[in-house]
Amino acid sequence: MLSSPAAPTRGEIAWPRCAAGGSSTSTTTRPWSSSRWSRACRLPRGPARPPNRRGALRCAAALASPAMATTAGRLCLLTVPAHPDDEASKGAPTVARYHAEGVRTVLVCCTGGEEGEILNPALDKPSMAEKLAEIRAEELARAAAVIGYDEVVMLGYRDSGMEGSEANAHPDCFANADLDEAVSRLVSVIRRHRPQVIVTYPEDQGGYMHPDHVRVHDISIPAFERAGDARYRPDLGEPWSPAKLYYTLWSRKRIEERHQAFQDLGLESPYNDWWFKRPSTDDQITTQVPVDGFIDARIEGLLAHATQIDPESTFWFGLPPEVERSIHPYDDYVLARGPRPAELPERDLFEGLRAEAAGEYG
Repeated sequence: MLSSPAAPTRGEIAWPRCAAGGSSTSTTTRPWSSSRWSRACRLPRGPARPPNRRGALRCAAALASPAMATTAGRLCLLTVPAHPDDEASKGAPTVARYHAEGVRTVLVCCTGGEEGEILNPALDKPSMAEKLAEIRAEELARAAAVIGYDEVVMLGYRDSGMEGSEANAHPDCFANADLDEAVSRLVSVIRRHRPQVIVTYPEDQGGYMHPDHVRVHDISIPAFERAGDARYRPDLGEPWSPAKLYYTLWSRKRIEERHQAFQDLGLESPYNDWWFKRPSTDDQITTQVPVDGFIDARIEGLLAHATQIDPESTFWFGLPPEVERSIHPYDDYVLARGPRPAELPERDLFEGLRAEAAGEYG
């Protein structure tokens, strides 16, 4: 169990990837999706897995080439999700791949997820709801460990809740935060960790306009631009200019393939009309990172958020593993800031940066 985090400095709380660096010795076996599939998934309980576990999640065969690995230790990937569990639902296989390669991976979680609903029936109890913020912090630490994050930084804001909810009026919620202050917090993190690549949310959010997701975009763009400006807040550290900024997205093509897979198996698809009415941004995709061998990072990361994810959910776990892997060979991204490659799609978030990193640090 993680102890309660100390009071933040400028809203930041940095946690190591594992509680006390311990390894997990207690596991529970969960039949895949209500025993529908024979494969079992092992979910850690207690302390998260030890840090820097290169090659975990059966990724040895999927490691990058030796040429890529030579510069990996000089590279850093920083992701900016809104809530605990967002880091697992989007991009987790990408992070697992780069972590296995040796890239330093940093998670900046903007809120504590205090307004999250308990969606796991087995845990939907008043005692759990009363300490949800503490529990979600522990879940985040476990998820970050199994995905492959080297460090978790809490930006220090409260969950704003869904649009139109009472939580929107809370004075400490992210949506009500002073924009300049929130940007400065993120700039401080960028300057400290010096990432070449930042991954965040797009402006249109793919039609999912949660106030906190919108705010993530609002602070990420100016933070990306100001972090390298020596005139901006010199008290926040030495200037650092990230080279690229990417947006995550739910690909319409991927949604259609998953929907069809459910139908082909004679199962009810969890994708209703709302999913197909959302605006498609597939034409904006610039980058497809191969994640073969790393899909388990997403699955295990989601299951680590035990209060937020129903282990019987057909949305997350309704397809057998071999089907899931066949329709998820890569993660999709949109290059929003940085040099556009001559050929699309890119296959590497660090495309064009590895030689420069080798020269700078070699």
